[in-house]
Amino acid sequence: MATVLVAEDDADIRELVAFKLHQAGHEVVSVADGLSAVAAAREKAPDVAIVDVSMPGLSGMQVCTALREHAATAQIPVILLSARAHAGDSENGLRAGAVDYVTKPFSPRELVQRVESLLETR
Repeated sequence: MATVLVAEDDADIRELVAFKLHQAGHEVVSVADGLSAVAAAREKAPDVAIVDVSMPGLSGMQVCTALREHAATAQIPVILLSARAHAGDSENGLRAGAVDYVTKPFSPRELVQRVESLLETR
């Protein structure tokens, strides 16, 4: 069982992702904004973070940058979620430190599979 941080300002998406991760046997820490995401990552040291790109407080890109700047959180793999599907957007996300970029709408089951694949390779 892994601990997964889910940072998403849309409550329906956040709850759906958390539910699917719980079903797969993972512990989930859910937050609704970027500042809370950074605080939760520092406090809980999750195995993986799923972070929405467009959130209040800090964007997902800013969360990635903030996590990479501190030794305690620098190695947390981040999967970005975004409604933006342009190639430049995903490239910017990967440059900010994300290991994956998933566009909305997405399959929650596929997202869980991506998390589990990521955990297996770490």
